[in-house]
Amino acid sequence: MTVTYISTRGRAPELAFGDVLLTGLATDGGLYVPKTWPALSPAALSWNPATDSYADLAGEVMWPFVDGTYSRNRFEELVRDAYSHTEGAHTEGGFSRSEVAPMVELGGGIWLMELFHGPTLAFKDIALQLVGRLFAEELEKTGQRVTIVGATSGDTGSAAIEAVRDRPNIQIVILHPKGRVSEIQRRQMTTVDSANVHNVAIEGTFDDCQDLVKAMFADADFRREQQLSAVNSINWARVMAQIVYYVAAARWLAVNGIGREVAQPHKQKLNEGLQNSDGRVSFCVPTGNFGNVLAGYVARQMGLAVERFVVASNRNDILTQFFTTGSMAIGEVRPTISPSMDIQVSSNLERLLFELQDRSGVRTATVMEDFRATGKMKIDARTLDELKQSWEGIRVSEEETTKTIANLYQRTGIVVDPHTAVGLAAAERSNIGSGEAMVVLATAHPAKFPEAVTTAIGQPPSVPPALAAVANLPEHYTTLPNNLPTIQNFIANCNA
Repeated sequence: MTVTYISTRGRAPELAFGDVLLTGLATDGGLYVPKTWPALSPAALSWNPATDSYADLAGEVMWPFVDGTYSRNRFEELVRDAYSHTEGAHTEGGFSRSEVAPMVELGGGIWLMELFHGPTLAFKDIALQLVGRLFAEELEKTGQRVTIVGATSGDTGSAAIEAVRDRPNIQIVILHPKGRVSEIQRRQMTTVDSANVHNVAIEGTFDDCQDLVKAMFADADFRREQQLSAVNSINWARVMAQIVYYVAAARWLAVNGIGREVAQPHKQKLNEGLQNSDGRVSFCVPTGNFGNVLAGYVARQMGLAVERFVVASNRNDILTQFFTTGSMAIGEVRPTISPSMDIQVSSNLERLLFELQDRSGVRTATVMEDFRATGKMKIDARTLDELKQSWEGIRVSEEETTKTIANLYQRTGIVVDPHTAVGLAAAERSNIGSGEAMVVLATAHPAKFPEAVTTAIGQPPSVPPALAAVANLPEHYTTLPNNLPTIQNFIANCNA
C-alpha cells in the first residue's frame, strides 16, 4: 500500500512522498506526516547486525514511506550509496565506521549509540546524506530547481551543506544565530567554497532563524517565486531516515541477548506500550527541535517495542515543562555549552501534538495558532497522564553537564560532547529499571565542542583530520539583521 501524507493542520493538500520531499513545510503551516503508520516488515524486525548491513535495514524500514515514488532497486542503490563506508578518517561522502551507528556499553544499564561517524561528525549526517541524494534524484526526474532554506542551531547546517554542495538545480541558504554556535560548527558551514552554498549569520537566536524560515514558507508568492524547500526536520524525509537507528539499536541489543522482545503489535495509542518486564529498551535523547526523539516515537508507532523516551534538555527547558506539567511557556533563549539545544520552540513537537489530538488537523491548528499568539500551551490532565506512561522530561544544568563529561572520562576514558553529556546525565537520573536497557543517543563528536570538553577534562579532545582542516580555511558568510524583507532580498539575489 502506498503511503500518502497529510498536514498536521489539515488544510494542505494530501501529497505523495516526492512532493513532500520538495515541499518541506505544508502550505497551511503544518508539518507533513503519513496518513497511516505502516508496520515494520518482518525483515526489519529480524535484522542481524552481525550479518546484515545498516543499509540493508535502512532500505527495509524506509521503503513503505517511499513506495510509489522510486523503484525498490533504485531506492536501495541510493541508500547503499548514502551509507557507504570509508576506512579510516572521516571523509567526504562516507561513514568512518561500517556499522554507521555503533553501540558502546557504559554500565548500569546505559548504552551509547554513536551517531557521529558521518562526514560532518554529527547525527544529522545519517539523515541528510540520504536526503541530499533523494533531492538530486527527484529534481533530475522532474526537471525542477529548488532553493533550500534552513535554520540551524549548529549541526544541521553543515550536514545539509555537505549533502547538497555542488549539486545541480539546488541553491542552499543556511541561517545560523550569530555567535550562538561553536566556532567549529560555524566553520564547517562557512568554509565550504561552493557556488550553490550561502551562509547567513542572523543577529538573533535560533528561534529567530527558525521563525524567518517559517515566515518565508508562509509567504506564498515568495515561496513560489524562489521555489523554496527545506532540509530541517520540518521535512518528513529527515525524520524518516532517523527512524532506522532506533530499530538498529533495539535489534543490536536483542541479538546480543540484552533486549529479548523487539516486536510488539502495531499500535496507535501512546499508552499501549511494551508490557513484558524482560528485555525492555528505552531511549534517552538530548533534544532541541524534537525531530530526533520524534523518529523514535515513529518507530514505536510502526511496532518497535520501546518502553519509554527520556527527553533531555539543558537550561532551555521548555520540553521538560511540557512532559512534567503538560504546560509550556516560551521564555528567553539562554546560551549554554550545548548550543544546539538552545531552543524554546521545538517545531517537531507539533507532530506529537497531532497524535495527542487524535490526528485532528483542526484541533492541532488551533493549539499551534494559540501557542504562537500567546506563547503558552497546556494539554488536559487525561492526555498528560497518557503521555507520562511512556515519556519523561529531564532538565540538566551546566554544572551537571560538565561534571558528566569529566566523570565518564575518568571512569572509562570515553570523551563525549556536551549534548551527549546532557543525555547521559538525564539517563542516570531516570531510574533505570531492572532488565531495562537505556540507549543514549550520542549526537556529535566531542571535537566539535573543544572549549566545553577542555573545561571538563583538562585537555582538548582529539580532532579528526577533516575537522582540523576547517580551522585554516577562509570563511564565506554574510551577517544580516533579524528582518524578513532583508533575508528575502538576500535569497532572491542568490537566485538572480
